[in-house]
Amino acid sequence: MVVGDVTTGTDVLVIGGGPGGYVAAIRAAQLGRDVTVVEMDDYGGSCLNHGCIPSKALISASGLAHRAGEAERMGVYAEPAVDMSAMVGWKDQIVNRLTKGVESLCERAGATLMTGRAEFAGDGEVRVVKAGDGQGSETVSFEHAIVATGSRPVEIPGFGFDGEHVLSSRDALALESVPDRLLIVGAGYIGMELATVFQKVGSDVTVVEQLDGVLPGYEADVTDVVHDRVESLGVDFHFQQTAREWEATDDGLLVWTDSEAEGRAEKRFEADRCLVAVGRQPVTDTLNLAAVDVETDERGFIETDDQARTSVDSVFAVGDVAGEPMLAHKAFAEGEVAAEVIAGEPAALDHQAIPAAVFTDPEIGTVGMTADEAAEAGFDPAVGEMPLRASGRALTLDEREGFVRIVADGETGFVLGGQIVGPEASELVAELALAVEMGATLEDVASTVHVHPTLSEAVHEAAKGARGASIHY
Repeated sequence: MVVGDVTTGTDVLVIGGGPGGYVAAIRAAQLGRDVTVVEMDDYGGSCLNHGCIPSKALISASGLAHRAGEAERMGVYAEPAVDMSAMVGWKDQIVNRLTKGVESLCERAGATLMTGRAEFAGDGEVRVVKAGDGQGSETVSFEHAIVATGSRPVEIPGFGFDGEHVLSSRDALALESVPDRLLIVGAGYIGMELATVFQKVGSDVTVVEQLDGVLPGYEADVTDVVHDRVESLGVDFHFQQTAREWEATDDGLLVWTDSEAEGRAEKRFEADRCLVAVGRQPVTDTLNLAAVDVETDERGFIETDDQARTSVDSVFAVGDVAGEPMLAHKAFAEGEVAAEVIAGEPAALDHQAIPAAVFTDPEIGTVGMTADEAAEAGFDPAVGEMPLRASGRALTLDEREGFVRIVADGETGFVLGGQIVGPEASELVAELALAVEMGATLEDVASTVHVHPTLSEAVHEAAKGARGASIHY
């Protein structure tokens, strides 16, 4: 028996309960709107369940095991053993706790939660298809809709994810045993983070990358530090290689690559598993956007303005589905902006001050402009840099590689951006992001007393250096 279609109404319909969606729902409810959230999987989205949180849990655990086993020069002698199943179980406990927390936050704010797949049925209406046979569907009418359906891993031709031989990042984060040989296709942030994790817990990791280096989009002196560290762990890199095909064997699989730069010369790699991490694509194909004339670009991302509004005034889009940068904290900000605009509040996005981080070993944190970008924009950049080998706190952490760089306008001193590579870069970059957001100057940062001994002193010293007044370097 099929349950008949039911119609309900809401002020604000949020499609997707990930970072952008649940924040939008909570903020809209706080502002007095009747809110309904439709989620087809788990609250918290890919970030909480299959990305940001689980990967950082495994990064922390694998890093602890590695440091304990490599700390002889600090006078620590240990031979840690890794139980991957127990590590994944610990990670899952964290994820489950946070997922339940997101649902609770939405419910306490007053949002109505629905389970199902939402697709637009026309102006002001969506059809929510319930999971399971005979569950039917429900039509929800709305005044405003916020699309927050996120993204999924990109598959490459011939390498469809099967969860056994060819893995997505989601599959890799759920592995309960360590593969002896892991081949990773892609040296972007996901590939590099997971290469580090699995090498540290005992895999023999090989990375093949179509481009000529790791972490495209970051400056070479930043990525060189990470590449050298990860390579020193034992990860084997092969650049300008395109994965073409694979074949299952009795004990794993064979993967063939070739290189346009080398006249299509072929290479063969043996592995137990192959992780494909070449990027993510927006989830828009389930939405029937044509029913409401919402425009997307050639890659499928929904086009939005600085208020998260789409080509249709009543429909907003936030998070990964709205395009680069595909970052959870950017989704948080967009979700709040969308909710506030719907409620009639003055709100808009400022992408200039959105920081980015890569949780490799060491970490990378960036915000705003590089020196080259500042020059291209017409500034006369003043640049200050503090190497971590001159930081007392970095040395006490046994972390010598990396640096903090600050970029400012040479004429006014206004901070334009910064690049950090080193321990806790993801935390340190917040100070630079605040400086960019509030229009702080080099003098503001340099005259702020920082705690000693800390890593944050490197930010202070870089600011002083950009003014020609460095003390410790």
